[in-house]
Amino acid sequence: MKEKIIIFLILNLIFGNLIKPASGQTYCNPINLNYPFYQENPTIPDISDPTVVLYKDSYFLFASNAGGYWSSNDLLSWKYIPVSRLPLKNEVPTAAVIGNWLYFFNPEGDTIFRSKDPENRKWEAYTTSILIPEITDFAIFTDTDGKVYSYYGCTNNDGVMSRELDPNDFLKPIKTPVVCQKIGLTKSVRKMPEKKPVKIGSTYVQGSWMNKYNGKYYYQCTERNAGLKNSGDFVYVSDHPQGPFKYAANNPFSYKPNGFLCSVGSGSTFEDKYGNWWHIATVAASENHASKSSLALFPAGFDKDGNLFVKSDFGDYPIVLPNKKNQNIDKLDPGWSLLSDHIVPTASSDQAISTVAFACDENIGTFWSARTGKKGEWLNVDLGSVCTVNAFQINFAQHKPQSIAYDSIYANQYLVEYSIDDKNWKKLSNHTSDTEFRPNIYEELKVPVQARQLKITNYGLPAGNFAISEFRIFGAGTKRKPKKVTEFRAVRDYHNPQIVKLFWKKQANTTGYNIRFGVDKDKLYHSYQVNNVTRLTVPCPDKNGTYWFEIDAFNENGVSPGKPQMIR
Repeated sequence: MKEKIIIFLILNLIFGNLIKPASGQTYCNPINLNYPFYQENPTIPDISDPTVVLYKDSYFLFASNAGGYWSSNDLLSWKYIPVSRLPLKNEVPTAAVIGNWLYFFNPEGDTIFRSKDPENRKWEAYTTSILIPEITDFAIFTDTDGKVYSYYGCTNNDGVMSRELDPNDFLKPIKTPVVCQKIGLTKSVRKMPEKKPVKIGSTYVQGSWMNKYNGKYYYQCTERNAGLKNSGDFVYVSDHPQGPFKYAANNPFSYKPNGFLCSVGSGSTFEDKYGNWWHIATVAASENHASKSSLALFPAGFDKDGNLFVKSDFGDYPIVLPNKKNQNIDKLDPGWSLLSDHIVPTASSDQAISTVAFACDENIGTFWSARTGKKGEWLNVDLGSVCTVNAFQINFAQHKPQSIAYDSIYANQYLVEYSIDDKNWKKLSNHTSDTEFRPNIYEELKVPVQARQLKITNYGLPAGNFAISEFRIFGAGTKRKPKKVTEFRAVRDYHNPQIVKLFWKKQANTTGYNIRFGVDKDKLYHSYQVNNVTRLTVPCPDKNGTYWFEIDAFNENGVSPGKPQMIR
């Protein structure tokens, strides 16, 4: 038996890390941003409504409640840039490149700012606009012909409002406002009668965004579709920048109703410097759990039929960020599994309302907390067997942040170690002298290690107790992949045909199931991820449409794809 384990470890060490199909480093959602830390209010900020623009070969990220913005050269490493001159503390800011300038818009005031050197915080007040004040759904789009359009008022049942702006005359509105009609849905229905078919209608519409691809215009907004569990981003397509816009069949194009991170709405879509498409969105915990919102980045693209889609299945696992044009979005999966799923760790201490079980329960809305914030508090995760560890993610929480504030520490300072016997420990990652406040740490190991236990020890923190919402470990286990789910039942609900009910048999050696579905067997763009259940109720946007479903089984050794099945 010992010889078999040794042979497995040798083979895994040699071949286990040659499975990354795309070139580039990995990242993991929520994205690893550094945040400002304020002693007068020592809490993790609620960051939402992100916009990313590419300007002069650098990416700039703006978001609500940020108090500043971020810049990056590669979408992996982000630098926080505090700017007191810009109104950046609240309310859905947006940005756009017009000509040689980067423009900034925020509904907190009527001033439009612009910069040719945003990296060094050099902004000028350019002009004022009558369109901006009190408009929280404002977006700016620069067409390929140089024309500039604004979009606002997306809660209008008749469509979104649009107005062309003059790029050569202080972005003054020209012509008259246009109602960009949205075709394909009934008007919004906020309360639906029980036990009756749910009409396809969207409520709580907010946010606006526009992209152009192959001559088509893709207007996007966040909606809570009647019958869907969470908000998502929806898209409408037109041949003209001011519509009319037709509802896309694969809506919502960005949607993640459950899992470690949920919602995937209130976002924006952008093209990177290599021609790859991405969607950055607001994410939070699942329903019935409180958590701060944060930001997540998902691969996106346009299929051969021009459908805009976002790949959010396993969207909170490591994702390869390519350093060139990527030809296959499915190859952005490095092939690493979650090794720490629902493991109960041990700890130096815990509390009745925040026990160690919450540290690996795959819910960012719960957390483990030690009894103090003193140096030496620790958390130890035992994987059950020696595994190949490729990466880890630490999502720090805050417990009683007002009770203790450490004046000289502005970051979580910690040490990560690993062991194969829980006795002899080796350093894996040393962050005992960090100075940046990063609540969502992700680290890909340059050299993967063989480990059974991983331990994180506190060396210092800005305020409160040493607390972790989730310690996640990624790599390869020592067992086989689960068997495939080859058969399942899929039926529409008699009272509500928008609801599809799925039933399948439990597979041995299975951690959970990823249910993928869409309007075609080659367009399974939506997904549900569940653990320890063999039935699921899935709300579909179109009660009359045809959908395809596939159930993929997964465990700590990988994913076993199922067989697609159609339901009318």
